[in-house]
Amino acid sequence: MDRWKGRVALVTGASVGIGAAIAKSLVQYGMKVVGCARNVKQIETLAAECVSSGFSGTLFPYKCDLTVEEEILSMFTWIKGQHKGVDVCINNAGLAHPEPLLSGKTTGWRNMLNVNVLALSVCTREAYQSMKERKVDDGQIININSICGHRVINHPDGHFYTGSKYAVTALTEGLRQELREAKTHIRATCISPGLVKTEFAYRLYCDKPEMADATYNRIKCLHADDIANSVVYVLSAPPHVQIGDIEITPVEDSL
Repeated sequence: MDRWKGRVALVTGASVGIGAAIAKSLVQYGMKVVGCARNVKQIETLAAECVSSGFSGTLFPYKCDLTVEEEILSMFTWIKGQHKGVDVCINNAGLAHPEPLLSGKTTGWRNMLNVNVLALSVCTREAYQSMKERKVDDGQIININSICGHRVINHPDGHFYTGSKYAVTALTEGLRQELREAKTHIRATCISPGLVKTEFAYRLYCDKPEMADATYNRIKCLHADDIANSVVYVLSAPPHVQIGDIEITPVEDSL
């Protein structure tokens, strides 16, 4: 990780869960991390914890609604002005709504597409353009996907979410192909976790917390730090090594 010290990473959805764990880990390794989310106060608290822990990097909180393209573009303009640009882009932000295909609300479907697919694509495009403009040829784009991007689980509440994550799988491979066509050594990677114990299920079942409890209590789940460790593994790979996709699942999970 030495070559990343002092360089700039963007982590979307950095306020809680996997995003917060990734941001904290990269700060520990000496990176300048721009952590964005709608709730920036939690990132500010995390930034203060990083300072008090004596980490060598810095976490810069940035308030951004990823469903609004203008806010994403403004964020990249701010990063350019403050830090010159992005060297690592980690598209972590994602969400699910319990909206089945036969009865779901269009608003829920649209929100999943806006965050899980469109925001990821806009951030990827802007990060690449930032790297290209500065002639950064060793950058890294990491999409935090899901095991649902590789298999369809028989659970109607998650089927549209699954479709959005299949899109992430295809977009990451398409990105890798376009990067090769562009004759660049910028790398693209997917990390696809299984069940991770975070706030995710509680947001999914915000009116039925007992369902979230049941989801997390049925097996020993992954932890957010497990995914952060995978990000460090990807970034630690030698520049000539392309890691395409990492699937991480709990040992007890039979899905």
